[in-house]
Amino acid sequence: MVDVLVIGGGMAGVSIAYELAAHASVTLLEAEPELAMHTTGRSAAIYAPSYGPPTVRELTTASGPLFGDGILTPHHSLWLALDDDGVDHLRDIPADPITPQRAVELCPVLRTPLAAALDTSAMDIDVMALHAHYVRGLKKRGGVTHKNTRVTEMRRDGDGWVVNGIRTDTVVDAAGAWADEVAELAGVPTVGLQPMRRTIALARADADPAWPLVAEVADTFYFRPESGHLLISPGDETPSVPCDAKPDEQDVAIALERVNAATTLNLRSVHTAWAGLRTFVPDREPVVGAWPDHPGFVFFAGQGGYGIQMAPALARTGADIVLGRTPPSPIMSPRRKHG
Repeated sequence: MVDVLVIGGGMAGVSIAYELAAHASVTLLEAEPELAMHTTGRSAAIYAPSYGPPTVRELTTASGPLFGDGILTPHHSLWLALDDDGVDHLRDIPADPITPQRAVELCPVLRTPLAAALDTSAMDIDVMALHAHYVRGLKKRGGVTHKNTRVTEMRRDGDGWVVNGIRTDTVVDAAGAWADEVAELAGVPTVGLQPMRRTIALARADADPAWPLVAEVADTFYFRPESGHLLISPGDETPSVPCDAKPDEQDVAIALERVNAATTLNLRSVHTAWAGLRTFVPDREPVVGAWPDHPGFVFFAGQGGYGIQMAPALARTGADIVLGRTPPSPIMSPRRKHG
């Protein structure tokens, strides 16, 4: 018997489990043999308060002071507008406008954009150090983690639940791309999650570590220096089933083409490539809460491509909701498909 059972060992699961363990007994179940095998371990590792819809930005800003020592390293983000639509979009980004010439000074391989803005609050995130912090903290607070434990049984038992033989008052569904599948197993209405594949590659290039992360404002590509290479992405969002995502060669080629069009780099090949799933509901806000007719089953999902940068504040908000306390930050309630 435990107070709360958390399903999912990525950043979402371990962060909310850690916060809950300060107030309740917690067990975490992870289907894979190791934690953080999917989206968490494939993040672009950027903290950018200018990135995402309004609630995401608020949670990201609130998370800044909560990351702890050694997790964040200053690394500016440079937003580019390459056409008239991009110029209009750039006005909605909470970053400081700079001249196109200043953008080229910051990243000399750029072709001069139409407009640009600089987010000086952006930073690199040591994702695995943050994840390890939550794992260690959960254990220290008495939480228990079971890896290689796929949920195969979930049923109501009075006011609580039985999950793989474990009796619990509350289930927290933090299973990422698989969160709706977990809800279906529990007989709970789903929230309409759609996993989207995103491809990332390390291109062979002599990249200056001082370059900022450079992103086209409509998210058609981004690049940044990484370990002596250049990390690139075409900003793809290909609908997918929940899976161990693999990179697509065509998406890698598109990333090379788009970065080459915006720069003088003339990239030709990549050292390695990978892909991850960014899982959203239609409005792209995080989903935290229970359906009114299904108390005790709490969604903690739909974090898309923003889950790492807003993890500390979102976990605290989620724990408040699970514990029945008024959260300090806005959060979206679950919604039905197409609703």
